[in-house]
Amino acid sequence: MGEFASNVAISYRVGTARGDRTILSAMDISTEEFFANFGRSINDLIVGHRPDLERRRKMTRPPTEPKLRWVDGTPEYSLHICGLRKLFPEAVFVHLLRDVRPVVRSMLNFHRVAGTHLVPSEEQAYKYWLRMVKACVRAEQAYGSRVVHRLLYTALIDDPKSAIRSLLDFIGEPYCARCLEPLSQRINSSNVPPDFVAEDPATDPHVVWEATNLYGRLQETPPPAKGSSVVADEMEAAFRKRVEYMATVDSEYQRAKRMIATLQKENAERTA
Repeated sequence: MGEFASNVAISYRVGTARGDRTILSAMDISTEEFFANFGRSINDLIVGHRPDLERRRKMTRPPTEPKLRWVDGTPEYSLHICGLRKLFPEAVFVHLLRDVRPVVRSMLNFHRVAGTHLVPSEEQAYKYWLRMVKACVRAEQAYGSRVVHRLLYTALIDDPKSAIRSLLDFIGEPYCARCLEPLSQRINSSNVPPDFVAEDPATDPHVVWEATNLYGRLQETPPPAKGSSVVADEMEAAFRKRVEYMATVDSEYQRAKRMIATLQKENAERTA
């Protein structure tokens, strides 16, 4: 849905390009309203199909406990928080911070589960972690702790009750002891062999240092309570720049398709 948010922005850009001669502008449909309506439709679709998911996974819950929240744990959403907030203005984000070293081990063994490699090398795994974490930290700075909650992975392991309580307080939900049940069993999602060692001599040591140093600093430095309008504006500008780039690439692609179609037609007419 991160890329979808960019596509919504492109659609709004096209739909307002000619001012009052286009319906979005003529009807005073703001960009906020345009985005939010798509977000509500997505939310209704997902919540409405929850019974299908529960049936497939053989899940049961009392009818007195309606589930109106849903969670998407896609790591790449770290790069799209600005756009996702446009789609879902009331959404909150959890930055689950984990030591880069076991994350790298997990990424390098991802193919054992998925059949495909998530990253081509150890260095790229470190760079992937850096990119995602830096994006989350940027969002923390922009929107503050009421929107982005940093949760240490070590806290889930060492003191799960307090960690889950803090998470539920963040989203405004009451604590229940059953919330700890999913944490009763640790899952090695990438099937990392116990003797696996990630020490590729080709990996740039500076990249490793940067990642481990950032993780150490974030463990010691709490996220800001209040957001920064300056950083938020910078994220907004970056989002708009990306939309502009995508719109330009799409426009050039469509123009190239038309040129190719014209050339093919002319060639067919000459050879007929």
